Amino acid sequence: MQEAGYVQSHSDHGITTIEFYHPKGNSLPLKILDQLTHEIHYAGTHDSKVLVLRSAGIGAFCGGASFDELAGIRTEAEGFNFFRGFADVINAMRKCSKFIIGRIHGKLVGGGVGLAAACDYAIAVSAAEVKLSELTIGIGPFVVGPAVERKIGPSAFSQLAIDAHLWRNADWAKKKGLFAEVHDTVEGLDESVRRLATALAHANPGTMKEMKKMFWEGTDHWDALLQERAAISGRLILSPFSRKAIEDILAKKAL
Repeated sequence: MQEAGYVQSHSDHGITTIEFYHPKGNSLPLKILDQLTHEIHYAGTHDSKVLVLRSAGIGAFCGGASFDELAGIRTEAEGFNFFRGFADVINAMRKCSKFIIGRIHGKLVGGGVGLAAACDYAIAVSAAEVKLSELTIGIGPFVVGPAVERKIGPSAFSQLAIDAHLWRNADWAKKKGLFAEVHDTVEGLDESVRRLATALAHANPGTMKEMKKMFWEGTDHWDALLQERAAISGRLILSPFSRKAIEDILAKKAL
C-alpha cells in the first residue's frame, strides 16, 4: 500500500480530512487521481461540513503528474485518460458543496499547483514554493490552467506557465492569491488549519453551500472544457519532444 501510494479519509466533528501519499514526491498516478475524485465526491455528498485536503510526509506537497505513467502512455486515448484524472479531481473540488481547505506543507509542481488553486482556502508554509513545469516536458498546464488562472489571474498564470523552470516562493503565491495564509512552521500551519476547520464546522451549512456556488459562479462549462484540455495534453505528450524529455528525466532519476 505504501509503495503504491494511497488516498485515505477520516471524519471527526464535521471535518473530513482527505490525505494522499505517493513515495515519489507525492506525485499523482491515475489511480490516486481517481481515488481523490471519489473521496472528494463522497465527502461532499455526506455529513461532513468542511473538507481538509492534505498530503503525507515532510517533503513536497505534490510533485504533479507521475513520470512513470507519462512514460507508459502509447496512444492518444491513453493520454486523454491519464489527464482526464486531473480534470475529474478539479471538477470534483469545484462542484463539492463544502469548503475545501488546502494544507500545503511543501513544494508544489504542475498538477499540485492545480490542486492548491482548486481549494477554497489554501494555507501554506513559507517553504511551499510553486512551479508549473509542464512546458519543460513539451506540454502545457492545459487541464489545471482554468483553476490556476481563476485563482491568481491571467498575468500571474502566464508567468508561471511560460517560465516553467523558475520556482516562485510562498510570498509570491500569497500576493497573487494562491495561498490565503503563509506560516513559518508546520506547527503554525496545522494550528491555522485546525482553527479554520473548526470554525467552519460550526457555521451554517446552507450558507456555506450558497457561498461556494457564488465563489465558483461561471465555471459550469468546466465539465466539457477540462475534458477538451485533457485531450490536448494527451495528444502532445506523444510528441517526440515530450518522449525524449520524459526519458531524460527518468534516466537522471535512476542515477
